[in-house]
Amino acid sequence: MFGKRSDGRQVHEVEPFQRIIPYIMRTRTDSMNMFEESIPCAGMDGYVSERRAKGDQITYLHVVVAALVRLVALRPQLNRFVVRGRIYTRPKIWVSFVVHQSLRTDDAGTTIKLCFEGTESILEISERINAAILKETAQKTESNSTDKLAGLIMSIPGPLIRFVVNTLIFMDRHNILPKAVIEASPFHTSLFVTNLRSLGINHIFHHVYEFGTTGLFIAIGKEKNTPTLSGTQIVMEKRMGFGLVADERFCDGLYFARSLKIMKKFLSNPKLLEQQLEHKVEDVR
Repeated sequence: MFGKRSDGRQVHEVEPFQRIIPYIMRTRTDSMNMFEESIPCAGMDGYVSERRAKGDQITYLHVVVAALVRLVALRPQLNRFVVRGRIYTRPKIWVSFVVHQSLRTDDAGTTIKLCFEGTESILEISERINAAILKETAQKTESNSTDKLAGLIMSIPGPLIRFVVNTLIFMDRHNILPKAVIEASPFHTSLFVTNLRSLGINHIFHHVYEFGTTGLFIAIGKEKNTPTLSGTQIVMEKRMGFGLVADERFCDGLYFARSLKIMKKFLSNPKLLEQQLEHKVEDVR
């Protein structure tokens, strides 16, 4: 219905074949590509220990999010999304993830969505994450915007909930969803991260949602001692696995593959993320 959105601008300079793909594969379910990788933990372990010795509260989650933010800043096609066949690019980088007040309880947790320019250092990103987690895991007196939106919808009488949700989906697909809803929605994000490592379980391949604009979903799994070839010998190496599910309609598989190599470089040597990025790479018009 309308071409303009509050969370992105339409990309026009795209090859014809790539432009037609969203009309052939109409849903994210149709378009899911799944990548599986494992990363040696030595670089992350050394970096986390070094920063903690200096008083910084840094975990694997901080390293992964910082690596992803830097990756998207350098590889702008990863920050695209598709709505009704049109390809859009985001002006900033949004990251959604779930936190729990306590791992000892069965609470569903709450979802946090943070916005980054893309030039931030790992220490700046870590501070933002820690502040957001502290706010959500402390004794809560006020819900965040995501919880408020969910609470508002669920306060509607049961028979009307599906109608309201379908209306929101229709408005989103026709670019008339209010900006306030988009900002509160964790599903309108550059990427979604789930930290299964904190639960002590393996990574999974998590679906990308049909509602919203999520194009990348990364699941971090627990570490394992894995047989690895070192020269002519097989050694046991601590490695962290992760699963990545991507909507392939907004960039091709080769672009994803090259991006994964860059991400692995950052995770193997997080010190590369300590300096701010001077300039974020902008997407085409």
